[in-house]
Formats: sequence, structure tokens, C-alpha cells
Amino acid sequence: MTLSHLNDSNQAAMVDVSGKAITARRAAAEARVTVNDAVAAQFNGTELISKKGPVFQTAILAGVMGAKQTPSLIPLCHPLPLDDCQITITFSGNEAILTCTCKTTGRTGVEMEALTGVSVAALTLFDMIKALDPAACIHSIRVLEKSGGKSDLSPS
Repeated sequence: MTLSHLNDSNQAAMVDVSGKAITARRAAAEARVTVNDAVAAQFNGTELISKKGPVFQTAILAGVMGAKQTPSLIPLCHPLPLDDCQITITFSGNEAILTCTCKTTGRTGVEMEALTGVSVAALTLFDMIKALDPAACIHSIRVLEKSGGKSDLSPS
């Protein structure tokens, strides 16, 4: 088996994507945050307010900022100009469901940007509510879909 991020000398190396076609690429990732009944009861249908301020709006901004910083955080990740980055947060019972969808036009996919964006949004949500629920749990971070490359992943 050949590892894609090792060069001929078995040293870490960025993958050469110069030979790949430039295509429209899209990826979506999800994270879930389980909260206690007291926090879930404060959700008003569109926002959750803590002493620190609007939880969802703050998490959305942080997630977009995180997605844009992906190559600074993940070694060997190509810097990509994001054409779009959207983060949504919905509530179902005691669970906040966060989704980050990123788009670019380039030679490599944006699944790492989507994963980073949704992770930073989930971490920010946790930070905003930790005084209300220090046992809140971030879980199930995963890629939902990706398209535009040779190994597309369709939504299930």
C-alpha cells in the first residue's frame, strides 16, 4: 500500500494536485452536541441565548472562520479559496445538529474545510453553554457528502 502523504523517502509531503482537473467541489460535514434538559428548554426555535450572548450566531461565525483557517491547522492540507461556507444549526430534542457545507472551484476537495468548520462551530457552542451544561457532549463528527472529485460520497 502506498500512502498519499509520504514522499519517496517516507517523509511527510503535500500531495501534488497540479495534474488534477479544476472542478466545482462541494462537501458537507455534521457534528452533534447533546445538552441537558435545562439547556434544551432555553432553545426558542431560532436561537439559544447564554450569558455570553447568542450561541448559534457566535458558533456560526466561528465555524466559518475555522473553515477558512483549515490549512493553518491541518498539516499538509492545501490552501483553498472557499467560494461558499454555510453553517446551519438545528435542535432535535436534547441535541444540536450542526452542518457545515463548503464549496470551492479547484483541484482538491473541501471535506477538511467542512470538517474543521463544523468542529469549530461545535466547540464554540460548547464554550458558550458550558456554564449551563458542563457535561454537554460533542459527538458524531463526520463527512455527510462530497462531490466534484473522483471519489464522490453521496448523502445517505
